[in-house]
Amino acid sequence: MAERLKRSALVGEVSAEFAGTMVLILFGCGVVAQVVAGGGLTTPPGGLGNHDSIAWAWGLGVTLGVYVAGRLSGAHLNPAVTVALATFKGFPWKKVGPYVVAQFLGAFVAALIVRWNYTEALGKYDPGHTIKSQGVFSTLPANGNPNLPVHEWGAFRDQIIGTAILLLLVLAVTDLLNNPPQANLAPFIVGLIVVAIGMAWGTNAGYAINPARDFGPRLASFITGYGTAWRDQYGNLYFWVPIIGPLIGGLLGAFLYKFFVGRFLPTAEPEPPGRIPAPEE
Repeated sequence: MAERLKRSALVGEVSAEFAGTMVLILFGCGVVAQVVAGGGLTTPPGGLGNHDSIAWAWGLGVTLGVYVAGRLSGAHLNPAVTVALATFKGFPWKKVGPYVVAQFLGAFVAALIVRWNYTEALGKYDPGHTIKSQGVFSTLPANGNPNLPVHEWGAFRDQIIGTAILLLLVLAVTDLLNNPPQANLAPFIVGLIVVAIGMAWGTNAGYAINPARDFGPRLASFITGYGTAWRDQYGNLYFWVPIIGPLIGGLLGAFLYKFFVGRFLPTAEPEPPGRIPAPEE
């Protein structure tokens, strides 16, 4: 009976990770499709959004995805988060595989929905389904701009730094021993973290900071006509950058939080500020 309950609980957690990641990508890839394909067809071009609207929609997608999955799974929605929590916060390693698979599948299904819904706009804007609109689904060095000299190793560095920032801040605002947001505001704050990263660290590699966010939609775009999906605008194999970089960056960020902050926090949850300690009996 106990084993059956454990399996049932894991199914619920994995289902929540799938649904939460799907919500994230529906908003994330959806807004990029609107800006790139839809905006490119307006007169003047770009009338349906810009970089800021992309950053805000990605952040709101994270917030809404976390609200969807938070109760059941903790709403990792990101393999870099799952691996970092298993390494530094005691998350069970036996759950890492199922969580990561669910995250990739959620991102993959969401990207297929975006691809289907924007079929006409993408077909009109980029009939050959090339690098021109590949960024709707997956990231590229310099966001696909060949005039900005960022290649795969520069993007790799960028992904390590960006994901390290993400994990350091996520752990800071979710650690109950620190000073976390109250009234269930943590998902909103985590979304703001993603918005800030998008606005400050989006040029070199499009701030994937999430292997599932990139690989799931990349695979979806490949099987629906984007033959260049695995490469960048220079023809180099690029798909590994937003997978390996975030995994390393996530571990680095979690380590930095634990080294500089976590190890100095009290081992028990402190009294709320202003409360008079109850006398010992």
